Amino acid sequence: MLRTKITAVVAVAAALAISLAAFLSYRGVSDLVADELERGLDDRTNIVVTLLAAGLTPPARPDMTEQVVSAQGTVRPLAPGRDALPVSPGALRVARTGKGESRADIVVSGTEYGTLTRPLPGGGAVMVGQSYEGAARVDHQSLWRISWATAAAIGFAALLGWLVLGRILRPVRRLAGATRRITTTQDLTTPLPPAGSDEIGQLTHSFAHMLAALRRSRAQQQQLVQDASHELRTPLTSVRGSAELLQRARGRLAPEDEEQILTTLVTETAALDDLVRELVELATDRHTEEEPEAVDLAVAAEDSAQRFRLRTGRVVLVIEDDTNPPVPVHARPRALQRCIDNLLSNAVKFSPEGTPVAVHIGGGRLTVRDQGPGIAPGERHAVFDRFYRGPRTQATPGSGLGLAIVHDIIAADAGTVFATTADGGGAEVGFDLPPHGRAGPNGPMARRHSQVSTCCPGGRNRRRTDSRYRSRSE
Repeated sequence: MLRTKITAVVAVAAALAISLAAFLSYRGVSDLVADELERGLDDRTNIVVTLLAAGLTPPARPDMTEQVVSAQGTVRPLAPGRDALPVSPGALRVARTGKGESRADIVVSGTEYGTLTRPLPGGGAVMVGQSYEGAARVDHQSLWRISWATAAAIGFAALLGWLVLGRILRPVRRLAGATRRITTTQDLTTPLPPAGSDEIGQLTHSFAHMLAALRRSRAQQQQLVQDASHELRTPLTSVRGSAELLQRARGRLAPEDEEQILTTLVTETAALDDLVRELVELATDRHTEEEPEAVDLAVAAEDSAQRFRLRTGRVVLVIEDDTNPPVPVHARPRALQRCIDNLLSNAVKFSPEGTPVAVHIGGGRLTVRDQGPGIAPGERHAVFDRFYRGPRTQATPGSGLGLAIVHDIIAADAGTVFATTADGGGAEVGFDLPPHGRAGPNGPMARRHSQVSTCCPGGRNRRRTDSRYRSRSE
């Protein structure tokens, strides 16, 4: 659980910080107490020496024991009833020499004393012992109080962290609950909790955008299935009707009628095959696994044009704009080739027999112009919808998916598509793609431009004259 883990981290961090502060405080207090004990012992010893030198007896203190040590090592307690302190070699040396001082820690009857020995003016020395019992008791009590205070502070920090984190992570719990409901019910319309402007709010917004994309994708899939079922019904009905007619006739049809039915079967089967292939292409987008790279539009257009020249025998011209030379575009090569093939197939289908189809290229734009009926202004966006068939093209064979595939592929490569009626008749359909990088003066584009010749006044547009680029019917 995220809340428990973060609370544990907060508690551990607080424990380390508070424990370190408590330890340093305890050490500081202990050092301060030790210094005070040392100063107290020094002051008491000075007072005792002064009083004894004046012939006076110092007043007794409950935590102090004083005694006079002779040069021979004999001891005379100054307060009656007190235990004598053992004389250390250092204290005996001070008593004999009358110089210096001696400090030592000793234990008498289970009580620890700190002792200080100083010489007396008349010979011998005075030895003062201070009991550490009170200081040890204070130190012990301080340690326990600091320990309990540290434990209480850590517990309070953990409790406060738990409560605060519960409030902070509440949007995360709500978002997690909403995602669990979506996962369980598969209901993409489940509302997400309100989002703020912090990181959790940004995460909620990202989930909302993802759900919106999933809803659009599901709606598009459902629409595709509905449209596909509608479009498949017509050729399947025709194929079934023709097959049932042949089954009932069983050889009784006239040869010409049988030939007509078989032709219908072949035509409808081919249309059905094309429709299924394009549906699979549109639904799976097999080219999405390609990595985008720099693609030469002119070379790709010429490759497609050459295939359609050989396949249809039509004149397909590839024309480059000299004032806006083609540049390599950022696209997926095979997917882009499919787009150009679809545009040419569409243009060849709607152009009258014997009329040319022209491919114009300038910068990152490719335009295919045909000599067909053109596109009405209200249809310029609709032609890229799936299964769309305009009023003037209802009788023309086709699935209505070619331009939809072009739209999806170009949009996936961050490009745009367009369709309009050309000046003088016919349609212009094409796309714009972002440039990948411009070729240098000695690059392939420069060499390609040296192979074209002027086809119109002013040299604005040029057409290839190399034999590789002329159609078989020219």
